[in-house]
Amino acid sequence: MKTVATTPFAGQKPGTSGLRKKVSVFIQPHYLENFVQAVFDSIGDTTGKTLVVGGDGRYYNRTAIQTILRMAAANGFAKVMVGRGGILSTPAASCVIRKYQTFGGIILSASHNPGGPTEDFGIKYNIPAGGPAPESVTEAIYARTQVISSYQIIEGADLDIDHLGRHSLGAMVVEVFDPVADYAELMETLFDFDAIRAAFRSGFRMKFDAMHAVTGPYAVEILEKRLGAHMGTVMHGEPLEDFGGGHPDPNLVHAHDLVHILTSPNAPDFGAASDGDGDRNMVMGRNFYVTPSDSLAVLAANATLCPGYAKGLAGIARSMPTSAAADRVAAKLGIPAWETPTGWKFFGTLLDAGKATLCGEESFGTGSDHVREKDGLWAVLMWLNILAKRKGESVADIVRAHWAEYGRNVYSRHDYEGIDSAAADALMAHLRGLSLKGQRLGGFTVALNDDFAYTDPVDGSVSTKQGIRVVFTDGSRIVFRLSGTGTEGATLRVYIERYEPDTAKHHLDPQVALADLITIARDLAEIEARTGRNEPTVIT
Repeated sequence: MKTVATTPFAGQKPGTSGLRKKVSVFIQPHYLENFVQAVFDSIGDTTGKTLVVGGDGRYYNRTAIQTILRMAAANGFAKVMVGRGGILSTPAASCVIRKYQTFGGIILSASHNPGGPTEDFGIKYNIPAGGPAPESVTEAIYARTQVISSYQIIEGADLDIDHLGRHSLGAMVVEVFDPVADYAELMETLFDFDAIRAAFRSGFRMKFDAMHAVTGPYAVEILEKRLGAHMGTVMHGEPLEDFGGGHPDPNLVHAHDLVHILTSPNAPDFGAASDGDGDRNMVMGRNFYVTPSDSLAVLAANATLCPGYAKGLAGIARSMPTSAAADRVAAKLGIPAWETPTGWKFFGTLLDAGKATLCGEESFGTGSDHVREKDGLWAVLMWLNILAKRKGESVADIVRAHWAEYGRNVYSRHDYEGIDSAAADALMAHLRGLSLKGQRLGGFTVALNDDFAYTDPVDGSVSTKQGIRVVFTDGSRIVFRLSGTGTEGATLRVYIERYEPDTAKHHLDPQVALADLITIARDLAEIEARTGRNEPTVIT
């Protein structure tokens, strides 16, 4: 063991999903070590504790794990559990942390961001409850990075993490475990695997696009081996360091291969994709796309068809930019509907306190109280369970029936990626300075505009500046928010929503149904003038 002198790096502040930078930043001497030591210095006494480590398999994942192991040994951990090959999806990491009651875990991922030597890398600490570190912890970590002067590490050769077994590293035990087994067993307790198997035997067909990311091994084991989907159901199933040159973001643009299959003449009944670290999902039926907001609402309305949720839901939570479709389900069920800032950590206190059972974000994240992360494959299995129980009904049938019962919250998100950060900040400052209440914008009257703030109903913590809302008297909304998940420039997300109770209009394409609100949003924020962009990078 040795103590290495170091100096602080600027900008090591964890965002909503940890610290994300380009690989070229992380490979600087001492950069990763400084951050890891800051984590260990900020989470309490690590002596004798157990830590979980794994990631999405992207470039630099293996190198970082070896460094973390040597540092964990030097900082007094008794044991580190490492997913075989360094692989561990984010929801599976939460599962393992909770099951074995470890002192949290370190997850190596930049989620849905591209991977490779010139692309992105990320690292975050999850607390013993299994969820992302709250702001009190991330702020402590950041404060430590600003004053750090040394770190502890053990010298030695790299350990074999490709085979199950145990190793010694100083006084610490390194256990290489099967990253899929515990997660798969948990899924079997939540869903009716017999009913899903029967559906596959009767001819039900699906495609799952793992996007050469972490969920490939999980999907093959669960869908093909345990549930009996035919071999080849999982496409792009081998995790690759650069995700096969693709962008592991499950949306209509980046999951284009899946979209092509689901809109072809011989399309399967169901399609789904997951992202880099396995916590996001996209769901499709034959020639039918389900928005994440609608997916959350449909899953909540049908949750009792699944064994793990047969007793009903305690509540439903959604991020503020997510459509209010789930709120309508909660109202009918007579349970609370919680509106939080974007960031899965805000759901953690609600789940821990038993105030919510299902939760979701419009950014393709859905989950429940089974873990403390959003969970892509879990959402896919819940859809499969519902389809198996509602025999003969297609994805489109189920969603349209839902709209007929609850009305449709027509919804779309427009992303402007990689815009100049200063221009993005100026745009948001412009929006914050507007006073719009009572004004007519096009055919709409503004009921309120504000910068969303949130007081946690459990711990009382306050979060401000969580997104600009413009709400109209008919319930329609426009929301503007800067995303914290990128590594270069800024991403402006614009969310447009309108409630439509008329079933005769439920078939309309969202871009058509929302056209007037889309124009209002662009004009109000002066997007083209301030960013130079005359159209979004991605529309979902």
